Amino acid sequence: MYSIRIRPDLLQVFWAGMQAGDFLTDAVLPLDVDRRTGARILVAAGGVRPRRGRDLKGRCLTFADREEIAVLRAQGKSLRQIGAVIGRPASTVSRELARNTPRGSSYRARTAHVLAYERASRPKPAKLHVNAELRAKVESDLVKKYSPEQISGRLKRDFPDREEMRVSPETIYQSLYVQSRGALKQELTRYLRTGRGLRSPSRKIGQRKNRIPDMINISQRPAEASDRAIPGSWEGDLIIGKGNLTAIGTLVERSTNYTMLVHLPDGYTAEKTRDALTAKIQTLPEALRGTLTWDQGVEMREWKKVAIDAGIQIFFCDPHSPWQRGINENTNGLLRQYFPKGTDLGVHSEADLDWVAAELNDRPRKRLAFQKPIEAIGKLLLQ
Repeated sequence: MYSIRIRPDLLQVFWAGMQAGDFLTDAVLPLDVDRRTGARILVAAGGVRPRRGRDLKGRCLTFADREEIAVLRAQGKSLRQIGAVIGRPASTVSRELARNTPRGSSYRARTAHVLAYERASRPKPAKLHVNAELRAKVESDLVKKYSPEQISGRLKRDFPDREEMRVSPETIYQSLYVQSRGALKQELTRYLRTGRGLRSPSRKIGQRKNRIPDMINISQRPAEASDRAIPGSWEGDLIIGKGNLTAIGTLVERSTNYTMLVHLPDGYTAEKTRDALTAKIQTLPEALRGTLTWDQGVEMREWKKVAIDAGIQIFFCDPHSPWQRGINENTNGLLRQYFPKGTDLGVHSEADLDWVAAELNDRPRKRLAFQKPIEAIGKLLLQ
C-alpha cells in the first residue's frame, strides 16, 4: 500500500524541519499532508528520526524518476530514450521495469515505488533483541532509574572483557522509542527522567522561527479596547482536542462576554483557521468589528488576510501571558463543560457549536450585574 511513509526522501525533509525547530504545521508542508498525518508519523517513529533515507547519493531511483518512466513508457519511448531523460543507463531502466512491473499489469510509479521500498527493507536485528542477557541487564537498570548514558558507562566497568555486553545510549533510546525494533518495552520509558513516551527534539534558545510575521503587539491596541468601554473588541483563542489534532476557535466580546465559536472540522492549519475565522467575523455588523486580540499561535500566521477580509484590527498578546486575554481564558474554562479535555472536537457540527454558544450567551453574568450577554449585545447585533 502506498503511503507517505515509503517516501524517505520527503520524510527526511520533514525530520530535518523538526530538528531545526519548526513547528509540526510547518514541517509537514514539504510533504503536502496535514498536521494529523505529521503527528502519526511522529508517533509511529517514537519521535526518533529514521536513519533510512539520510544522505541519499542519487544511486536509487526517486519517486519522480519512476513517474517519468511511467509516462515515457506509456508514450512508447525506448529504454535508451527513457534513460536519457532521467539521466540513467538503459540497463537501469530495464531492471526497473523487470523488477517492479506486476505480472499482467502495466508499469505504474506508485506500485513500483512500493515494491522497491519493500525489497530494499533489510532490517538488521537490534542488539538488545538478540542478546537476552544484555537486554535483561539494561531493563533492570532502567527500573533502577539509571539513565541510558549511565547504563552504557556502567556496562564497560562491569564487563570489561566482554564486547557483546556493550550498548550505546542512543541504541537504548531507540530501542525504547522505536517499537518496530522489538527490543525494549515502551512502558520502560516511565523510568527515564522525562518519563516521555515520545522522544522530543532538543531545541536551543532562539532556534524556533518566528511564528507570526509582522505581528502587532497588544501594547499598541487602542485605549478604548483596553478599558472595554465600547463594544466591538474581541479576544480569541483555540481550545484543543485529543492528541492536539482537533480544535474549536473561540471569540469573546470584551465588554459583554458575548461568545462565538468557530467550526474547524478539518484541522487548524493557518489557512483553514484564516478562512473559518474570517467567515465567522463577517457575520457581525461592522460596528462590532473593532479589534481582535489573539495568542501567538501558529494558526494565526495568516492574520493579515483575516484583518483585511474581515475588516478588523488584530493584535497579539505577549508570550506566556494568558491574563492579557482573561475573559477569553475564563470562557474557555466554561466551554470545557461541553468539550472536555482529551476528547475529539472534530465530531461536533457547526450547529452543535452554535447551540453551545447560544446557551453560554443566555447565562446571567455577575460582572454584567447578572445581565445576559445576549441582552447586553442584543441591540448592536440587530444593526
